Amino acid sequence: MAETDKEIRFEDFDDRIEIHLTDGRGLSGPRGAPVGDFLKLLEQEDIPQIVGAIVNGELRELTYPIKYESLVDPVTMGTEDGMRIYRRSLTFLLRAAFHSLFPSATLTIDHSVSAGGYYCQVRGREPLGARELEKLDSAMREFVEADHPFERIEVPIQEAISYFEEHGRPDKVRLLAHRKKDYLVLYTFDGRRDYHHGYMVPSSGYIRWFELAVAENGFTLRFPRRGTPTQISPLGNYPNLLATFRRYGDWLERLGIESVGALNDSILEKRIREVILVAEALHEQRIVNIASQIRVRRKEVRVVLIAGPSSSGKTTASKRLSVQLLASGFSPFALELDKFFVDRDKTPRDEKGEFNYEHIEAIDIERLNQTLRKLIAGESVRLPEYDFQTGLSKEGEEVHLEQNQIIVLEGIHGLNPALLAEIPREQTFRIYISALTQLNLDRHNRVSTTDTRLIRRIVRDARARGYSPQETIRRWDSVRRGEKRYIFPFQENTDVMFNSALVYELAALKPQAEPLLRQVPHGSPEYIEVKRLLALLEWFLPCDVSWIPDNSLLREFLGGSILRDFKLWHHG
Repeated sequence: MAETDKEIRFEDFDDRIEIHLTDGRGLSGPRGAPVGDFLKLLEQEDIPQIVGAIVNGELRELTYPIKYESLVDPVTMGTEDGMRIYRRSLTFLLRAAFHSLFPSATLTIDHSVSAGGYYCQVRGREPLGARELEKLDSAMREFVEADHPFERIEVPIQEAISYFEEHGRPDKVRLLAHRKKDYLVLYTFDGRRDYHHGYMVPSSGYIRWFELAVAENGFTLRFPRRGTPTQISPLGNYPNLLATFRRYGDWLERLGIESVGALNDSILEKRIREVILVAEALHEQRIVNIASQIRVRRKEVRVVLIAGPSSSGKTTASKRLSVQLLASGFSPFALELDKFFVDRDKTPRDEKGEFNYEHIEAIDIERLNQTLRKLIAGESVRLPEYDFQTGLSKEGEEVHLEQNQIIVLEGIHGLNPALLAEIPREQTFRIYISALTQLNLDRHNRVSTTDTRLIRRIVRDARARGYSPQETIRRWDSVRRGEKRYIFPFQENTDVMFNSALVYELAALKPQAEPLLRQVPHGSPEYIEVKRLLALLEWFLPCDVSWIPDNSLLREFLGGSILRDFKLWHHG
């Protein structure tokens, strides 16, 4: 017998257990104790509030019992997962306080606002005034002070449906009617049960940072962002964004699809073809309207600027707009901002020392302005050409504009006033494009606009760029940092917003997205995000993509776009 075999024997577990933190430290405590009890020892350290934990590669609530030796990484409010747990718990707290004060009214959590918050609406009564919001704020803070637990319970799906039927929640009944699993996790708080898509904090005492602010026809529930997890950012003014969300809400109402349950019903009832046709018609109507606004200003507008975050469908939207401009008598001239990159040795670097092509100083702004001024004046100009292999700018083709030509410039800095400081404002028309999803699971469970864009990107990157879902998810945090820095602060500096969201898109993306996401191995850093996205897609029934028109914005991601090779001709 080998010497080592003598050391191996059966062992009785004792009543204590060890956990290993990812920073190399160890903690011990009673076997079966919640992971949150172990992590309380870290509360005195200079880190944001801990709201969850990653235990052996799986995201867990702080109430999760530790039964075996485990590797544990605390999840704080300084992380995306931590802020999701915090925001979800905050909305449950809001709902409980709201219904204790206004039992006959209905609260809807509609969409996010840029400075960190959710726009909420009240139905069944007038919008809340300042004094009523103060009462609501006080009721929420009383709950925080009382530190009531959020109790997690698992119930048979039929019991959950019966509960929501009895309590007048048709949105939840419709959603749960399509659930494949025979159980549902509910949370109980202050005698109320509710479904929340994802994990919660253990008790209301954790939810210390929030504010309520009056907004047009509703109010805003304010919360911190992960960069400053104990501070509420100043509330900016977002009239264009709110109007765009409201327009999309009207579209959903017109389609009769105000929640995912209603979308699933339309798929089962074979009405999805009509839904697709109307959704696409609404997009085209909006693009025609934007082209008309440009036509009205045809004597002064010479540059159309198109900006928006990643996977918002800028490429297809700008091509469809160009088609409408052609139909209106314009001859659009496409100019890529990428041509104007400075030489690589002059490119700014990010915090990690890597080249930051998203920084505005990565663009040769002086040459861009000079080129546009000459083109507008009818002069011939030699365009630069950026060589991505060598990182050098070289001379490209010589061009000039005809009388009826208008420049279409697409790029992330399109709304930044510093980009075209030398071009008079009245000569520009600025368009902001984003997928501002407002189709939610139900009245209190939002579908994030960011998640919609990420799923679009995963599908497109795998099909068109050869990137694995793991690579796309790994890059996503960096992409979002760039958006927060260079795009979102300027989104109100626009003449018009185009909402590229389509009511049916997650049902259409699901059949391609799910198999891709399932390729990501368990235990990889991206697996937690994959599991969350799969849980979201689980709520959607798949729809037949053959009914989606070949000029649809969604074809940019699914493939099969008639506009893929559409190019505007240049006059030399």
